[in-house]
Amino acid sequence: MEYLHTMVRVTDLDASLDFFCNKLGMAEIDRYDSEQGRFTLVYLAAAGDAERARSGSSPVLELTHNWDPEEYSGGRNFGHLAYRVDNIYELCERLMGAGVSINRPPRDGHMAFVRTPDNISIEFLQRGASLPPQEPWVSMENTGEW
Repeated sequence: MEYLHTMVRVTDLDASLDFFCNKLGMAEIDRYDSEQGRFTLVYLAAAGDAERARSGSSPVLELTHNWDPEEYSGGRNFGHLAYRVDNIYELCERLMGAGVSINRPPRDGHMAFVRTPDNISIEFLQRGASLPPQEPWVSMENTGEW
């Protein structure tokens, strides 16, 4: 068995690409537009997975944008996407600078949560040992749901 991808539906493809590519640093690996099916599929890979994804089409995140407006609601059967990061404090600082709310700050130097423009929860986990606790993260309260 081999992991291929996770698919999430997005309502605003441009806002989602801004979030995943410009703010998180993911790379667009492939794109498919279906005039007949009225949808666009965009395949993204984390920077550390981009080369492998380009050569083997996995592991990727598939953004599905249906051209006709739909309203999506998250179910309890889908929890979150998770990514390992080299420095959780630097990532969260960069995301905050780009206007992203940190829903669960990395108070423990190990774990943080944010939400995409379509309200999909993303968990970030520090690579290796937790970083020593530091401000402003230690004192920062949770925001919304994560």
